[in-house]
Amino acid sequence: MTTAQTQELDVQPTPLALLLLGREADPKSERGVECPGDLPSPSDPDLVERARAAKEKLGDKVFVLGHHYQRDEVIQFADVTGDSFKLARDAAARPEAEYIVFCGVHFMAESADILTSDDQKVVLPDLAAGCSMADMATAEQVAECWDVLTEAGIAEQVVPVSYMNSSADIKAFTGKHGGLICTSSNAKRALDWAFEQGDKVLFLPDQHLGRNTAVRDLGMSLEDCVVYNPHKPNGGLTAEQLRDAKMILWRGHCSVHGRFSLDSVNDVRERIPGVNVLVHPECKHEVVAAADYVGSTEYIIKALEAAPAGSKWAIGTELNLVRRLANRFAPEGKEIVFLDKTVCFCSTMNRIDLPHLVWTLESLAEGKLVNRIEVDKETETFAKLALERMLALP
Repeated sequence: MTTAQTQELDVQPTPLALLLLGREADPKSERGVECPGDLPSPSDPDLVERARAAKEKLGDKVFVLGHHYQRDEVIQFADVTGDSFKLARDAAARPEAEYIVFCGVHFMAESADILTSDDQKVVLPDLAAGCSMADMATAEQVAECWDVLTEAGIAEQVVPVSYMNSSADIKAFTGKHGGLICTSSNAKRALDWAFEQGDKVLFLPDQHLGRNTAVRDLGMSLEDCVVYNPHKPNGGLTAEQLRDAKMILWRGHCSVHGRFSLDSVNDVRERIPGVNVLVHPECKHEVVAAADYVGSTEYIIKALEAAPAGSKWAIGTELNLVRRLANRFAPEGKEIVFLDKTVCFCSTMNRIDLPHLVWTLESLAEGKLVNRIEVDKETETFAKLALERMLALP
């Protein structure tokens, strides 16, 4: 197509393209909200000192949470590090902290707001730090899915189980319909509980964690699982398929973990003889089946801590964490590589950088509250109910 022809088409950016660029706003989305204020330049040589000074000025009034997938430049200022749920609980355990600065993504900050007191204010350094997986299930889509299950005559038999990596709206839906939240560490216990309550599970929003847990840990077959596609009429499924299924998996996935393939596993075994392949359960089923070890982020860290010197590991999870672990354990003679040849960071997690953190801390130090994440009371009530059911698991 010639330039003239292109101009004649008068191509305009689509709403989705603008969201992905961090321009325009969609309150129903986990991402795509501009960050207000003037950020310091990323080339400012004083950024580290500015962050340190602002944090020192705030003292005990601020508590900084750093998710494992954050950049090292941000992690150095975290008071605690961990996965999303651990961090939210850590925040709730610090009631004296007026400001909770969550260096993670939007749904994580929502969970922190749900679990902390009304006096605490949860702040996300960049409002555009969302989660593509959480974006894959909206409240409207899930309500429509429930209508489909009702029409199929099975809604009363279905217990929703939602992964922690979901919006507050989805957590609230789960609580309202008798379900609970799970993490990648306790997904099996959550499913065991759910099947004690009903005959079927609607698993949101990560199909891979749901499938891997059902097949690997509960002994189900792949045929017991169907995938509900919210972009197709009736989820792309017949009423009979829904009635026959035990696991109704939402068509969602993690953009980072979903990129690993069976070829990745085979290739690394050829390149590094004797390598141990360790992957997160958000990976595809064929990757999980071919791996030597499978577990949550915390499991991955503990496995490498316990690994013998001289052992070799290929890790299938976010690159910031893999690189940090490789550097940490190199002095012990442990060789740790990224599972895929192609480098891949979590793009939304990486939106939290040092300039955004400096801007946030300096604003708070000046008494200016920015980027507060606040969940409305009704949503909070039902979301907390789903979280409390998880906390009550044996």
